[in-house]
Amino acid sequence: MEYSIHQSAIVDEGAKIGAGSRIWHFVHVCAGAQIGDNCSLGQNVFVGNKVVIGNNCKIQNNVSVYDNVTLEEGVFCGPSMVFTNVYNPRSLIERKNEYRDTLVKKGATLGANCTIVCGVTVGQYAFIGAGAVVNKDVPAYALIVGVPAKQVGWMSEYGEQIPLPLDGSAEYTCPHSGQHYTLNGTILECVNA
Repeated sequence: MEYSIHQSAIVDEGAKIGAGSRIWHFVHVCAGAQIGDNCSLGQNVFVGNKVVIGNNCKIQNNVSVYDNVTLEEGVFCGPSMVFTNVYNPRSLIERKNEYRDTLVKKGATLGANCTIVCGVTVGQYAFIGAGAVVNKDVPAYALIVGVPAKQVGWMSEYGEQIPLPLDGSAEYTCPHSGQHYTLNGTILECVNA
């Protein structure tokens, strides 16, 4: 076996798990799930059938990744953060045909106890602060906090706040990585990623 599974975990037959991935205590991975290489699924993680998890993702303890959620490469899901897949759930009304897709792009961080309301896209290398409630799309490199969540700054791929305005025209070079960022209006790009 090219990956490791704790003896208390349940991995349903048919689930695809990449090389080097680690599945810890009391995890349940459903049959249709696709998990990339070198991922870590912490204690008590649930992964639904219609879920795609890219390479090098870290999903901390007590996270449920429900159907119609896609995590690209290198996504970090903090402890007890929440995904949803139905916008207006009711116990007495069946809405499985109304699942909304959620996409978390490469390198994004979802802080502990944050909530990602279904149907949104979190841009690459965005950083969602602990406890935030995200109910709309998040730009690449955005630093998002609060309830409801709002953008308060920018984050580098290295994971540190970039001292730039929320909009305008500006540039920044990361002292750790040497990567250069350019702000045009409300769009921040890493020009030598």
